[in-house]
Amino acid sequence: MLPVALLILFVLPADAFALAVGIIVLMGAWEWVRLSGLVSRIARWPLLGFFALILWSAYQLPSVYVPMVLGIGCVFWLAALLMVWKYPRSKEQIGGRRMKLGFGLLVLIPAYVALLYLRRHDAHLLLIAILVGVIWAADVGAYFVGRRFGVRKLAPNVSPGKSWAGLLGGVVMALVIGLLSAWIGEPKEALFSISAWTWLIAICGVTVLFSVLGDLFESLIKREHGVKDSSGLLPGHGGILDRIDSLTAATPVFALLVYLTGWPLP
Repeated sequence: MLPVALLILFVLPADAFALAVGIIVLMGAWEWVRLSGLVSRIARWPLLGFFALILWSAYQLPSVYVPMVLGIGCVFWLAALLMVWKYPRSKEQIGGRRMKLGFGLLVLIPAYVALLYLRRHDAHLLLIAILVGVIWAADVGAYFVGRRFGVRKLAPNVSPGKSWAGLLGGVVMALVIGLLSAWIGEPKEALFSISAWTWLIAICGVTVLFSVLGDLFESLIKREHGVKDSSGLLPGHGGILDRIDSLTAATPVFALLVYLTGWPLP
């Protein structure tokens, strides 16, 4: 799947990028409707049509409203952190089908708006490279360090396989890859300042923590529904949400921090 992901992220023009990512997000929405407990296929199609209209509105969203949507997404993920941390005591906050459907909007729409914001940024190639590099590196670092040294579990009631050692390994690996990506993409005619490198470390650190939260929150929703994978759309790999769960939480946070700090600074 890597060549397809790289093609979408780094080769397609802006409108084709928006369409391709929109289709992926819509497929994720189909899975989320299923995870919410809505069994009736007749009811799913109107919901997907409604979601597609929201995606179209997000595509046309004036730039002045983008920070507000990103902020809403970040606030939701802070609430999701509490739900994950307190689970299973947080079952009441998770609620029923309607609440979970609402969570799906808050998970997927801010992530889509964030990706469009990054793609339309003047430094989109560098920013997207750092974002996906940090997320992928965090997954790899957490996997190998967690397997070797993972004793104390991070969230045993949600995802027993994750450990504090794995989280630390993921953060370290993500920082290394994030800084390396920035160093490779640094414009030679306008080198980054010390403050720019400092902000980048902070942005990458926060982003990787939220990427882990995205994975944990989807695991919580799947646990509530009693399934291992979000769907079987990708044989041997689970579903779309299983592949983008980290991205859904990390992207709004990364994009909002880029907006607030003005990174990359001169």
